[in-house]
Amino acid sequence: MDGKIVVTYKILCQGDLNLDVSLSKLLLNDKVSKAIKSEFAKGLRNIELLSDNEDASLRVATTKELYTLEVLKDDFADILVLAEDDATTRKLFKKDCDRVELVNIQTQDV
Repeated sequence: MDGKIVVTYKILCQGDLNLDVSLSKLLLNDKVSKAIKSEFAKGLRNIELLSDNEDASLRVATTKELYTLEVLKDDFADILVLAEDDATTRKLFKKDCDRVELVNIQTQDV
C-alpha cells in the first residue's frame, strides 16, 4: 500500500482523572447548587434548579498534550507499538506515566 498514516496519541498516567458526572447528580450537590444560585439568582428566594435532560452529563478529565507520529500504511498493525517507541524516543514517559492512548488515526495518500 502506498501512503502514510498520521497517528495522534497522548501519554496516560496513573493519577489521571476521567469521570462522567450526570447533570442531575451535579445539581443535587449543595455546594454546586449554592454557587449557581448565588451567581445567577442573587437575592432571590425559593429557587429550584431543574434539568430537562436526564442524560446530560459533564466530563471531568485531565488535560493532556497530543503528540503526532507519521508511519507507512504497511505498518498499520504496529501503530500502538510504534507510538510507544516514539514516546520512548522523545522521553515522554515519566514516573507513573507509562502508557499510550491512540486518539486519532488519519490516512494520507502520497
